[in-house]
Amino acid sequence: VSEPPVLSPLSSLFPAVSLCVPPSSTGHRVLGGAPAREQAGPGGDPASSLPWESSCLKYLTFLSNFLFSLLGLLALAIGLWGLAVKGSLGSSGGTALPEDPLLGLALGGLAVSAVSLAGCLGALCENACLLHCFSGGLIAFLALEAVVGALLVAFWGPLQDGLESTLRAAITHYQDDPDLHFLIDQVQLGLQCCGVSSYRDWTWNLDLNCSSPEAQACSLPASCCLSPGEDGGAANDPCGFRAPGLDEGAAPRRVHLVGCGPPLRWWLRAKVRGAGAYAIAVVAVQGVELLLAARLVQALAVRQGMVESPRTAGSQRSSAQLAQA
Repeated sequence: VSEPPVLSPLSSLFPAVSLCVPPSSTGHRVLGGAPAREQAGPGGDPASSLPWESSCLKYLTFLSNFLFSLLGLLALAIGLWGLAVKGSLGSSGGTALPEDPLLGLALGGLAVSAVSLAGCLGALCENACLLHCFSGGLIAFLALEAVVGALLVAFWGPLQDGLESTLRAAITHYQDDPDLHFLIDQVQLGLQCCGVSSYRDWTWNLDLNCSSPEAQACSLPASCCLSPGEDGGAANDPCGFRAPGLDEGAAPRRVHLVGCGPPLRWWLRAKVRGAGAYAIAVVAVQGVELLLAARLVQALAVRQGMVESPRTAGSQRSSAQLAQA
């Protein structure tokens, strides 16, 4: 009568472990009825278990990548949810992919979750191939981050010089893009500014210009007001209505006079150190993950060599006995 297979104790905690354990690792009976239990290595061959140091590396790699895979899946879900709510997936304007910042979040989450899942399963199943794929993904991430960092350092000056022209273009297309609309409002509310150099810069917007036939003509966004409504207000809020035509004596009582160009440039310079520290922390975490994967692959290779050496010796001994016979 056959007995049920003897599973690893970890199978009760992690059901996926049973998918990684090859059939030869389960218990079976030999002649005489005594159960013989073998612990299988890669490929289903009997092997000794990993040392406790390598086991610590294995489960540390598994847990860390499991966490990162969850974060990647969360970013993917948020990106897809945002695209679905905004309707960007169905209204790409004839292009192959929609031009939306949430698309970058979704693709980034997909890449992070895929690479982390490879590392998670590679560590749990002790699969060197998956660990090599995980290491390759980490190296690709590090290379991409290095390229982006080098470009930012090289073009940091031109980026700051072109900040005002970028703000002018954003003001011109204020009503055309909801994301741009939200971003400009947050910048003006956070920095308590209006326009690029002054509040009169909003006359570049054709819908808010005083010569426009629209209902929002000759007005400012509510984010330019000294006391905007809690919901952001409307573009023709009484605070911003007719504000572009006010003189410099009456305007300070209703809107911010300072433009957003100098405050935004100062804010970016103040955040450079924080962004650099965050980038260094991300690179350090990826480097540690890469080192853990390399050490685990090395431990698996050592164990594989220990498995193959007795077989080689046994086959050589059998060949010698046959030759003597």
